[in-house]
Amino acid sequence: MKTNNKLVAIILAAGLGKRMKSDKAKVLHEINGKPMILYILETANKIAGNNIVVVVGNQAEKVRKVVSNDYSVLFALQKEQLGTGDAVKCALPLLPEYSEQVLILCGDVSLLSFDTVKKLYEDHIKSDRDVSVLAVKIGNPKGYGRMIMDERNCVSGIIEEADANDEQKSINIINSGVYCIKRDFLEYSINKIEANNAQGEFYLTDVVKIGYSENKKVGAMIGQDSEEILGVNSMEELMVVESIMQKRMIL
Repeated sequence: MKTNNKLVAIILAAGLGKRMKSDKAKVLHEINGKPMILYILETANKIAGNNIVVVVGNQAEKVRKVVSNDYSVLFALQKEQLGTGDAVKCALPLLPEYSEQVLILCGDVSLLSFDTVKKLYEDHIKSDRDVSVLAVKIGNPKGYGRMIMDERNCVSGIIEEADANDEQKSINIINSGVYCIKRDFLEYSINKIEANNAQGEFYLTDVVKIGYSENKKVGAMIGQDSEEILGVNSMEELMVVESIMQKRMIL
């Protein structure tokens, strides 16, 4: 697949990673000897070329240095950790003028394959959606945002675990944190997000709710491999992801 200059990727890499209990920025922790952010950058580069904006915050200069050794990208600074919605908002002024679609990825999701990202993008374009979310079905959804679907199988919202009631917590289709969004709708909706949730943060997931409430085309692609969307928030999770990656390299 040729890189698409109408597509720009935003990679969220500003998090503190408190649960890592480490002095090193979360996305710089290594998986098989390579900083985890470089895996997702490789995937983003295959589909978006150098149309990539990396949002940095914690240890911003160190992250910039590691990324710049291998990739020519732009960097947006998130000065305060105010949530994913705020992180994306910091990146918007740097998007190339000609870009029409925005792919949003997380810097700690190292197992996400180019094939899955490509399918999401193609599904998004084919369906002419305003917002597309990569979702997966898993046995134990604890800790993840749940996908709320209506009777037409449209995504009406994503509820974070901390804000979910018991019925919502039983939903086993979860948000991967990977999105494809029409640029004009992203720029419009990001300014309507409010921090009225348990964490007091601006959730990017609210873009879905705003889109649905305004009759925009909002949908999900259900990925086939739940391991691909595993994020890393602790040393234990880092070891799990490293183990999966080692097995995949053997196959």
